Amino acid sequence: METPGGGGSRTLIVLPTYNEAANLAGVVSGILAQGRGIDVLVVDDGSPDGTGALAERLAATEPRVSVLHRARKEGLGPAYIAGLLCGLSLGHDRLVTMDADLSHAPSDVPRLIAAVDAGADVACGSRWVRGGGTAGWPLHRRLLSRGGSAYARTLLGLRLRDVTGGFKCFRREALLAIDVASMGTTGYAFNIELNVRAVRRGLTVVEVPIVFTERVAGQSKMGSAIVLEALRAVPALRWAPQPPAELHAPPPPFVQVEAGAVELTGRRQAPEPAPAQPLVET
Repeated sequence: METPGGGGSRTLIVLPTYNEAANLAGVVSGILAQGRGIDVLVVDDGSPDGTGALAERLAATEPRVSVLHRARKEGLGPAYIAGLLCGLSLGHDRLVTMDADLSHAPSDVPRLIAAVDAGADVACGSRWVRGGGTAGWPLHRRLLSRGGSAYARTLLGLRLRDVTGGFKCFRREALLAIDVASMGTTGYAFNIELNVRAVRRGLTVVEVPIVFTERVAGQSKMGSAIVLEALRAVPALRWAPQPPAELHAPPPPFVQVEAGAVELTGRRQAPEPAPAQPLVET
């Protein structure tokens, strides 16, 4: 398997988890199969179903897997922030945010990486551009997602078609410019805020078509409270001040964040990637 990006560069996939024991092994193996230059960081929020313990067992046998344990569940945003900051401090060149329930296809990871390597600062997996879509969603779910993106896009002045999607690849320098440590949204509004900050900082943001597949195992975290939070956050983001112009240095790899104490485990010394031919997006 070729290494996406090549040249010894490394990509970190940040997987926030809460009660994803039924899906974790499958998504991790699928991600690792995409290339030897890809690492996985599981950010588990104290899952009562044993997801954290399963992640430890995976990390014990695979040097490209690490686990970040957080004390309790406090939302998607804080989990991503903790994982992204760890990835920055560990020196990864690209960082990917991705669902752990196999809704985002691991086979799409190289396409997002290729878009960044072709010049984008941020590559967003998009359901609502030509070639994208959903599988297994009822009509009301599709209307809710499309309507939410249209609402946020109009109010925030964004040109992106899929404003709420969470499958993204960031160039390292882009995350430093976005300054994720200062972000305040907690649920799925976090994905909207990432887009707003990227666009306002003048970063190059592209959309790559993906098909989002409804989970087949476990319980969806999408509820009315999360939807309402996202709706309330959009007007606040419209008038939020822009982040400071200077780039922010990442913190040390073992930090305490607002979401609670975190513990990073797993071996970080991965094998040297083999030389690879450039990937061509199809």
